[in-house]
Amino acid sequence: MRFFARLCLGLGLSTALIVTQLPFGVMAAQQQTIPSDPQSPCVPTVVSAATISPTVDQMAATATTTAASTLLATAPAGSKHLYIVTTVAPITNIAWNIGGDRVTIHGLIPEGVDSHTFEPKPSDSVYMAKADMIFVNGLHLEDPTLRLATVTMSKGAILTELASTTITEKNWVFDFSFPKDRGDPNPHLWMNPFYALHYASIFRDMFSQADPANAAFYAANYNTFQSRIFALDQAICNTIQTIPEANRKLLTYHDSFAYFAPHYGLQVIGAIQPSDFSEPSAQDVANLITQLKTEKLPAIFGSEVFPSKIIDQIGQDAGVKYVSTLADDDLPNQQQDRLHHSYLQLLVNDVTTMATALGGTADAMKAIDTANITGADDSLLTN
Repeated sequence: MRFFARLCLGLGLSTALIVTQLPFGVMAAQQQTIPSDPQSPCVPTVVSAATISPTVDQMAATATTTAASTLLATAPAGSKHLYIVTTVAPITNIAWNIGGDRVTIHGLIPEGVDSHTFEPKPSDSVYMAKADMIFVNGLHLEDPTLRLATVTMSKGAILTELASTTITEKNWVFDFSFPKDRGDPNPHLWMNPFYALHYASIFRDMFSQADPANAAFYAANYNTFQSRIFALDQAICNTIQTIPEANRKLLTYHDSFAYFAPHYGLQVIGAIQPSDFSEPSAQDVANLITQLKTEKLPAIFGSEVFPSKIIDQIGQDAGVKYVSTLADDDLPNQQQDRLHHSYLQLLVNDVTTMATALGGTADAMKAIDTANITGADDSLLTN
């Protein structure tokens, strides 16, 4: 991957911001071809009972992980232990799946906190100052964190905006929660598995560039992650197809699915939270109730991070089920039916919730290996 640095001219600072010029479809061509447009419609496959059991892809992924751990059970001589700062939990988790114990990762934004309104503490500058690399999503998701990073990071550190290196402005999505007249595009790229895979490739390449002694370790972990992403993508595609066509519509409290929905044949018909992150007005609520009665959807969705009595009331008044457990930057815990604390488990849970609430089935999601490739992530340093 080729990198070039551009100066943060708008901030008048000398901090280097790393961006990539590698297009989709070229990345990781050694295994499977990444779609040139990750939002293009997926192609469902016929799913039988046999294909819902553990798959060849899963066994291959396990073998790859085992090979990596055998090859590099301990860090080789000459390796450099990297200190990484990240922001939202999905990004932190993807970095962990590539870097494992070869890096120390500090996630700045606590889970269960609204990442759009998060303000870093002055004490967070300590983590920024000792970081070798700082990764933010970008697209204005974490502007306060970005400003703190640019004034506190060390001279040799690298700051990377992942979303800005993954798509160009022509692919930005503006919608209900992120209208064009406010200027901030929807930042939730990671909810599309192929964009998350691109994030993983950036981690792989940047970790390898800074720590070449562990390049084989990072590459093996990436290859396993890629295998799981392809299996996940196909399972999601097949699962959404089980939803009656008239029900393949999403109305959510906060629109986190703008880059997810087009790829899987879902239509986002609205988001309840206004773009200023306040509660909707009485007129907005009345319009939504009318829309829901017209659409005749069986369910609408909220989020654990955005609790709202209003959306529950909208559901009751419109006569639809309200499901409050979708998530985008709050990973599942590691207890009971929530299973693994991982990015992969986040999407499995979300799709399972959507499909069952909208009249489909989620059997295909049971085949996905959602464990962290580099082991449980309880050792991660998070606020």
